[in-house]
Amino acid sequence: MNQLPRSDSPETLPSSGAQTPTFIGQRTSAPIGNPSTSYLSSMWGLIRRFSSEDTRFDSQLDSPFDQQQQQKHSQKLHEQGKDGVNGVFNPVQRTASPFRPPPLDPILLHGYKDSTPDTARLLSAAVAEEIRAMVPERLRIVEDWHLVYSLEQDGASLATLYQKCRQYQDTRVGFVLVVRDQEGATFGAYLSEYPRPAPSYFGNGECFLWRASTLASLPLPPSADTTNLHRHTTLAPPPPPHSPHDSARSSPAPSETIRFKAFPYSGLNDFYINCETGFLSVGSGGGHYGLWLDDSLERGHSSKCETFGNEPLSDEGDKFGVIGVELWVMGV
Repeated sequence: MNQLPRSDSPETLPSSGAQTPTFIGQRTSAPIGNPSTSYLSSMWGLIRRFSSEDTRFDSQLDSPFDQQQQQKHSQKLHEQGKDGVNGVFNPVQRTASPFRPPPLDPILLHGYKDSTPDTARLLSAAVAEEIRAMVPERLRIVEDWHLVYSLEQDGASLATLYQKCRQYQDTRVGFVLVVRDQEGATFGAYLSEYPRPAPSYFGNGECFLWRASTLASLPLPPSADTTNLHRHTTLAPPPPPHSPHDSARSSPAPSETIRFKAFPYSGLNDFYINCETGFLSVGSGGGHYGLWLDDSLERGHSSKCETFGNEPLSDEGDKFGVIGVELWVMGV
């Protein structure tokens, strides 16, 4: 009884069959032996080929040092029997990239008039830096912020605020609304679009509410020399001494820190910004506004709302009196 040659043998069939030699992994129109075995062998060869090419490509991306570390680590784990088959394989941790983005330039606030007193300037550079950390990446690198509207400089009118914002229509800029109540608290909102009267809510999830308060450090001990100590109530650094003699005798003033809270979009609803001729509001839900100002910019409301899940922004309660409003733009 004649036995057909195996598919892994380089021997040929009898000349009467007119067949060519067949090897493992060789693609033929009529494979000899088990067809499924020959097909799997061919596919396995292709998989190994592509896998080796990917490995070579990945190795080119790694630095020589990382490759050496990876080889030494893999060899050590293999000797310990932790090669992924006999044990858990833990790859070596690659070193962090030495390339870091450059530090951001300090924010510059443009728009205050020389006649505007410091007490009427609501936004400080320190608070602006805190807000900057929450804005979208495309605007975070912008260091020049421009004052669009100021109650102190432009009068108490919501219509004036709307009118000054029209120039930013169809632009990808951001706005920071700043409010100060009668208790001296400073709070506001970041707006992804310019405020304007509209029939429905507008904006997106980039909007958020915020509040900032200044905390003075503990007073100096009784033994400290306070002869030439100046009292400061703002975030500005203390003035320099008048003479080197005063500098030697005076003690540093207690520094002030900022407590900043931000309330980002909660995802519960899409009530970002709602503006009409009679009011401006940011955030809503549950029958409450996150921040609401009337058309004369004299009264405001702030309560917990579903849009941002915020706490009341004013220390006066849900209703507060307004003594200052500013709107800033970034990205122009």
